[in-house]
Amino acid sequence: MIKNYLLIATITLASHALPAQQKMTLQQCIDYALENNPNIKSARAGVDASQAKVGEYLSSGLPQLTAAADLGDNFVIPTTFVPAQIFDPGAPEGALAPVQFGTKYTGRASIDLQQMIFSGSYFVGLKAARTYTELSRREQAATEIDLVVTIKKAYYSVLVNKERNELVKKNYQRLDSLLRQTRIMYENGFAEKIDVNRIQVQFNNISQAIKTSATALDISLKLLKFQMGMPVKEVLTLADDLQTIQFEALNEDFGSNFNYHNRIEYSQLEINKALVGLDIKNTRVQYLPSLDFYGSYGASYGTAVFSNFVAFGENWRTFGVYGLRINLPIFDGMRKSKIIQQKKSQMRQVENAQQLLKSQIDLEQEQYSLEFENNLSALKAQEENMKLAEEVYNVAVLKYQQGVGSNIEVIDADAAYKEAQTNYFTALYDALISTVDLEKAYGKIVVPTTKK
Repeated sequence: MIKNYLLIATITLASHALPAQQKMTLQQCIDYALENNPNIKSARAGVDASQAKVGEYLSSGLPQLTAAADLGDNFVIPTTFVPAQIFDPGAPEGALAPVQFGTKYTGRASIDLQQMIFSGSYFVGLKAARTYTELSRREQAATEIDLVVTIKKAYYSVLVNKERNELVKKNYQRLDSLLRQTRIMYENGFAEKIDVNRIQVQFNNISQAIKTSATALDISLKLLKFQMGMPVKEVLTLADDLQTIQFEALNEDFGSNFNYHNRIEYSQLEINKALVGLDIKNTRVQYLPSLDFYGSYGASYGTAVFSNFVAFGENWRTFGVYGLRINLPIFDGMRKSKIIQQKKSQMRQVENAQQLLKSQIDLEQEQYSLEFENNLSALKAQEENMKLAEEVYNVAVLKYQQGVGSNIEVIDADAAYKEAQTNYFTALYDALISTVDLEKAYGKIVVPTTKK
């Protein structure tokens, strides 16, 4: 009885030690990655920082209130020289008398207020700060699009490797059955030893191929989890399979409604262009005057006895001032003019980059459209070749078992069948990847709304 309890406890603990298994569709993997991938988290932090920057710039236009206080010990009172005749009318003309003005202790306390009334640079800068926040959002969107592309390709890689692994297992079972049948034929005198050896070689190769295929599947699955931001040790299974995956590019005419603004890279350049324009405008408005309100209220005192500072109301004397301050730039040595010239050159650079990006986008669309058509055609051809190779292999085995075919014919058919399988999965992977590339080229990668 005690042993049974120990066994139950051991099984219970082991089940708790196993990581939770998650079964996810492609869309669920994308959603998970958009929540947990470190690059996405960094991009969102950048948006938060840019929004805080807008608040920082906005605060510079609000009232600025400061308080200050100081206490000084003039251990050496400054000496000033004045005409000696002030104290002694009989003193020689031009004679100077040293006089010390001030007290040993001085103190001052004040509250100062400053409020910007007009500054063209402030309002343009505030708009630029908000535009920069929009650029940060576009950069986040670009990061999310790249992540969706990466997750799709990694997910498809796992599906293809999974299907390839299943087919390798079927090949193993097929050759295992053929090897046992050939051994029986050899034992009954209907086959030679060399026939058994030839199939044994193929069987040994497929046994190693199972290990290689399983390793490739494991690596591709770990890579998917890494891209998702999921712990590598967590168990993940895919809910989709190759039968449920469709080539969406076949059902959509990408070129009909395409706009260059659909590409996030182009919209990023648009924001950069707007920022340069605001930078030029900001430099120009610096020719305008600025107007500020200021005010200050406080008290000061000087004494030779430190204890007198305690009687604030009796000894300290208040002061106060308020007014308007206008700053009018007159001449800066052509500095702002040169800055504007630089910014105009940057504007031309951005415009040239836009034209170059348009040409690049056109080229990508042509390239990936042709690649998708070629890969899809190759996939259909390789799928047909694989079926034909399977038929040839089955016929070769049947002829061999009936004694009208050779063992070498079976070996050659098996090699051709496995080569056709390899070509098929290569073509399948290429077709799936070219679908994703085509979607990205036309700006059709959809990023679902996620929690911010």
